[in-house]
Amino acid sequence: MRELKNDEVLDIFARTGVMKKGHFRLTSGKHSERYLQCAQLLQYPQDTKTVCESLASKFKDEKIDVVIGPATGGIILAYQMATILGTRSLFTEREEGKMALRRNFEINPGEKVLVVEDVITTGGSVKEVLEIVKEKGGEIVGVACLVNRSAGKADFTTKLESLISLEIETFEPEACPLCAQGIPAVKPGSRKI
Repeated sequence: MRELKNDEVLDIFARTGVMKKGHFRLTSGKHSERYLQCAQLLQYPQDTKTVCESLASKFKDEKIDVVIGPATGGIILAYQMATILGTRSLFTEREEGKMALRRNFEINPGEKVLVVEDVITTGGSVKEVLEIVKEKGGEIVGVACLVNRSAGKADFTTKLESLISLEIETFEPEACPLCAQGIPAVKPGSRKI
């Protein structure tokens, strides 16, 4: 396992079609002219393995029992990271609008848990997963993400490691220059508004 350099990560993202340009309405409700569609990366198992090995190397000295990620962006990443780290993989999913641990998945008290996500902007989904881990008595080792685009604003009071940090400008809808130009916003990703 070795850590990838930023230019190597950006090359993989470019080759796999992760970075999109347009007018996007993000899950947070904010607007942006750039969108990271990490699902594009996940269709290439070897590239996914390469980036996950780099991310896992940041946690190689931790004794991790469980890797967990929120659906949908964190499912494949949690599985791949767990494979690399030699541990169990779980995922959470929304139930009546709230993140939940379903499918008889369990986190046992005292288990050391790593939370993974594809992209962190506001960190809302990760915070929900962290709460579930705490409720179950798990010990949080840290948070890992492919891309941290929070500009340092996402604070989980635990170790946060990313493959790459990108500052991509976002706008409140009422102050969005793309809206002012009359460019229609699209809602990418897996969740509908």
